[in-house]
Amino acid sequence: MSDYEVKDFPITGKCIIFSAPSGAGKTTLVHYLLRNVDDLEFSVSAASRKPRGREENGIDYHFMSSEQFEQKIKENEFIEWEEVYEGMYYGTLKSEIKRAWDNNKVVVFDVDAEGGINLKKIFGKNALSVFIKPPSLFVLEQRLRDRRTETEESIQKRLKKANQELEKADQFDYVLLNDNLENACFEAKEMVTNFINN
Repeated sequence: MSDYEVKDFPITGKCIIFSAPSGAGKTTLVHYLLRNVDDLEFSVSAASRKPRGREENGIDYHFMSSEQFEQKIKENEFIEWEEVYEGMYYGTLKSEIKRAWDNNKVVVFDVDAEGGINLKKIFGKNALSVFIKPPSLFVLEQRLRDRRTETEESIQKRLKKANQELEKADQFDYVLLNDNLENACFEAKEMVTNFINN
């Protein structure tokens, strides 16, 4: 990740950061919270990849080419971004955060561990950062295979990255074990509600 300017971006609201290895269930948890907790607004990340499965542009991600992404980096439109794999960028647009805060909403991020750590550094006490931990790497692999949207090469790449991300869990405010989805949803809702109300 390169240096980027954040001093020109006033922090006027709260945000909640969810990070996890791919397949740990963070998107399921985030969708549950968006349905069940008022005052939340999802920050749609930008990605320089093609949509997978039933993903929609502007809803799941802002999909763009690597060239378009690099242009937005030059124009300082991201609050944070990273090159996850060679030529594959993910980032958080300042415009997404501003839109939510202008509507008096709490921003919810669904990002990888590196992105989550970067966002926490930027927002400090205005952010709650949560790392969602899978029961095991074996379960994570099964979940990735069950998606049937990944190639074998992609699965191996994601498992390698998952190992690296699990080592960063202690850099988050909370680690939430997702070994039972119902319990994880309940725990996440309680945590988020307490943060919003305090």
